[in-house]
Amino acid sequence: MSLHPSIVTASDYPDWLRAVSTGFLEPHTMTEEGIAARLAHTELARTQGVFDGGRCVATFRSFAQDLTVVGGATVRADAITGVTVSPTHRRRGLLGRMMAADLAAARERGEVVASLIAAEYPIYGRYGFGPAAWTTEWEIDVPRSGLDTRRPVPDASDGGRIDLVDGDAVRTLGPELHSRLAARQHGLVSRDERWWQLNTGVAAPARNEWKEPFYAVYRSADGVTDGLIVYRADDRWSDSKQPLNKATVSGMIAVTPAAERALWRFVCSVDWITTVRTGYRAPDDLLPFFLPDPRAARIVTHADFLWLRVLDVPRALEARTWAAGASLVLDIHDATGLTAGRFLLDATPQGTSCTPTTRSADLALDVRELATLYLGDESVARLAALGRVEELRPGAVVVADALFRAPRRAWCPDVF
Repeated sequence: MSLHPSIVTASDYPDWLRAVSTGFLEPHTMTEEGIAARLAHTELARTQGVFDGGRCVATFRSFAQDLTVVGGATVRADAITGVTVSPTHRRRGLLGRMMAADLAAARERGEVVASLIAAEYPIYGRYGFGPAAWTTEWEIDVPRSGLDTRRPVPDASDGGRIDLVDGDAVRTLGPELHSRLAARQHGLVSRDERWWQLNTGVAAPARNEWKEPFYAVYRSADGVTDGLIVYRADDRWSDSKQPLNKATVSGMIAVTPAAERALWRFVCSVDWITTVRTGYRAPDDLLPFFLPDPRAARIVTHADFLWLRVLDVPRALEARTWAAGASLVLDIHDATGLTAGRFLLDATPQGTSCTPTTRSADLALDVRELATLYLGDESVARLAALGRVEELRPGAVVVADALFRAPRRAWCPDVF
């Protein structure tokens, strides 16, 4: 018997949540109050489930999201989350059916890309997704770093200051600070009011018990809040009663290098802290070079993170800026037929246009490779060497490589 996805109703929702817990190998311990709170912030029209004998065996949900692209503009994204198939129903095409329904609906709504955080690498390429932003996490050996933790933070010459604040202040200051960063950092995704409530303990987190963190902000000499860091600390001592505490940073956003430097120096200078775990940062983060000994920051995680799927090629390519002026004809392959076609990308200092064309193509590539290139975080030349981009006009790879690249790496700090 073939099973088909359907839109989840309010009465289905508790069983749908139970299936999500099963898929993520977690016990289902949510109370009725917790379920009601989740339901209040779930758009059921974008929530799919597959039911077999009255039990939910596959789940899929999406929501609207804004994604910052190269140059600071945003595009509307179909953010995908809560994707599971129960172990009793694997390899029956359930995910493919849910994905097809969601992507078709997203394209109909006019969303430009789809986005997700991939738990497993091999799954999503077959649906046209590609890794568009990577993440790196460092662990700092504070005693080895060379920082003089006896000095004031920030330096007196900086003119700024560090203040400890509470969750109320973060909910007030955080959204505006994040918006300022999103205007310049491609790869960032939008955070709604609910996000700030969940991450400051006002709303109960979905799965984990809330533990109040420490919040600190950096204010510049003119009193403007230019940075925020959120961290928690453990309680560990050596046998000789020396503190060996680790600070784990769950979030740090800064809109100036001065704020970034001051906040990292601050968390490294907290008494008893001997190790700092940085949380998810961009691969080209400045952090190691704020330390006198950059080797004190050891990479502990480096992995693909934000995956994209282009739904509207002309609108996606016209939204971002380009490193050079050039014209390219791209032959985009898409097994689903959603975005297949030949497109003339004409990038100039005055603006960009992307239109369907019948001209001979310069490059041929799958839509998943287009997604990988979209935020400027991958080299066209590397993909060509791997056989994933085909050069149809001599020299087109070099032109495209210069065109697609961005000055800094893409960065998405948020799991969704």
